[in-house]
Amino acid sequence: MKAIIIDDEPKARSLLRILVEENCPKITTIFEAGDLLSGVEIIKEEAPNIVFLDIEMPEHSGLEILNFIEKDVANFEIIFTTAYSEYAIQAFQLSAIDYLLKPIRPAQVRQAVNKAIEFMGKNGISKKLEELKKSLSQNNFDKIGLPVNDGIKFIDFNNILMLEADGMYTNIMTKEESLCISKPLKHFVELLQNIPTFYRPHRSHLINLTYIKQYVKSDGGYIVMDNGKTVSISKEKKDEFLHLVQNL
Repeated sequence: MKAIIIDDEPKARSLLRILVEENCPKITTIFEAGDLLSGVEIIKEEAPNIVFLDIEMPEHSGLEILNFIEKDVANFEIIFTTAYSEYAIQAFQLSAIDYLLKPIRPAQVRQAVNKAIEFMGKNGISKKLEELKKSLSQNNFDKIGLPVNDGIKFIDFNNILMLEADGMYTNIMTKEESLCISKPLKHFVELLQNIPTFYRPHRSHLINLTYIKQYVKSDGGYIVMDNGKTVSISKEKKDEFLHLVQNL
């Protein structure tokens, strides 16, 4: 398996090369480039499987990579290297694009490469980059990228009714369908914590308050959603929930 590291800082390239060599045995060949255009030429010639790409470089940002490569031949996975803020990290997560937050740690590299390998052959890098750039430029998030069997599916927040824990999986119910995603509910709770319409009334559920149909006081109190699903409210959340819905 081939990889390329595109970063304008020689020390950063050297460090990442060492981390990849020591932690990712499936990667047997590593190329390097000090700027985006040089990296693009190597990509066209060598067809690497994974591209480690710095975002902030002179001349051209790493986000511009598909401006120089035809989208239908971009058969690689991108792992961005970045020193961006926590706000920007949410954009990466929602866009289903992996990243290495500087200073880079070995465990980060192993996890990111394993995730990239998992998505190979399900290439949707063009769509993922489009969503990432949109989120970063608008300072606004309105979609989430979900890993499905044939790639990444982008769902508008406003279409999600509720999320339900199913062991290490999560059932996500939208207006049109139900998706079983191989991520625990905790992952989505953290990812959506800054989206005010989402609320966790119980450890097994995360709901979109927009789609509450009814609150029923009997049987300890529970919520009925627009899709007919019922959701329990934990005792410690009941007062908070009632205060919340009264002020919607």
